[in-house]
Amino acid sequence: MNDSHPATAGFAGPDEARAFLARHPEVESAQLVITDLNGVPRGKSVAREELDALYSAGRNVAGSILGLDITGEDVEETGLVWSVGDADQCCRPVAGTPSLAPWLARPTAQLLGSLYELDGRPARADPRHVLARVVARLQELGYTPVVAVELEFYLLERDGEGQLRPSRGLQSGRRSQRIEAYGLGRLDDMAPLFDDLYAAARVLGLPVRTLMSEYAPGQYEITLEHRTDALRAVDEAILFKRAVRGAAARHGRIACFMAKPFAELAGSGMHLHASLAERDGRNACADEHPAGSPLLRHAIGGLRATLGDGMAIFAPHANSYRRFRAMSYAPVAPTWGVNNRSVSLRVPAGPPASRHVEHRVAGADANPYLVAAVVLAGMLRGIERGIDPGPPVEGNGYEQLRAGELPTQWHAALERAANSPFLADALGREFLEVFLAVKRRECEKFGALVSDRDYEWYLDSA
Repeated sequence: MNDSHPATAGFAGPDEARAFLARHPEVESAQLVITDLNGVPRGKSVAREELDALYSAGRNVAGSILGLDITGEDVEETGLVWSVGDADQCCRPVAGTPSLAPWLARPTAQLLGSLYELDGRPARADPRHVLARVVARLQELGYTPVVAVELEFYLLERDGEGQLRPSRGLQSGRRSQRIEAYGLGRLDDMAPLFDDLYAAARVLGLPVRTLMSEYAPGQYEITLEHRTDALRAVDEAILFKRAVRGAAARHGRIACFMAKPFAELAGSGMHLHASLAERDGRNACADEHPAGSPLLRHAIGGLRATLGDGMAIFAPHANSYRRFRAMSYAPVAPTWGVNNRSVSLRVPAGPPASRHVEHRVAGADANPYLVAAVVLAGMLRGIERGIDPGPPVEGNGYEQLRAGELPTQWHAALERAANSPFLADALGREFLEVFLAVKRRECEKFGALVSDRDYEWYLDSA
């Protein structure tokens, strides 16, 4: 990706494909990456010779690709499968996204795609279009969202018995059991993998910045530079996750973005940093006050008011809810504060021009397009309605829970989402219905599973 092709320009034309192929005569094929409502990358691999036609006219794919559950099964209740004859929609390449996939052995390109109806309308179940609509609403008010994404993840491997464990160091061959937060030695021990990741990021044009060792063995966090194009910022987060998985696989490791891969260890979050720029480019959230401008405080008020409604988006899976525990760096209430990591909505310390809010609720397993859409829509609601966020939390936010606690069970979050006028407005009623159809099916399937824990608890005691 590069500055000459902003993501908000929509889908790309054939000149982009021809220029890319001229720069990369070695490319033999390209992966067309479509992000479904779970954030799962799906799509097709096309031959080099097909790219010109793909960029000229798009490529028809089954619209049911956006109605799959997390296991890849059709969900008929989405209205995208048999009731419409599993009809095609047209996939168009997202402008500015063709790049190499350097972790693959065969010379391969990749590009993001977005779905449209055959008459040209944005597909109702495409999460990228959901974010685009929210961004457009803010722009109509004269504000440009400025967004950055932080992602936490684990690097894992299987031991001799096939069990998943935090990765051994690539240099030392040792598996540490210590937390070692901020440990530089852990970064050094995984340097071959992270060197490959940063090299891949340069090839992809991703603004990968700070790397740190997180609060568990094998857990890390990498930040992406903020962008004045929210769609582009999230496109880059999608491509970054693919790059992390690719670099890890080349070293025999598994990159895991589950919210809670181990019960006894820290969960992994996706922190979204957001501010709003005015038409002249100035930060509308900037203020000498550490809590930011009145506009930022109204935005935070909107985020607090809508946090519970958005939990099904921020925590979209059964595993997501295992992350929410007190004293765990995972927020458990709609709180806000200044320079305070025990709250859901944090205004980081920094110079006045940098004022923004860090939304700390979403898990690393959430769909970044939908998280960004709900966060920005919450900010918009707070600004439009002048919502007062109340006083900021000082000290330990886990000990100062307030009224309106977040739903921290999957069923409860889905029920709240289904009855939320805010979410229907933020995502679009049609999209929300598709999302809920998929999530209800997943919830039903997950609840029907018989796990090892069933036998541990009930085999000889029930």
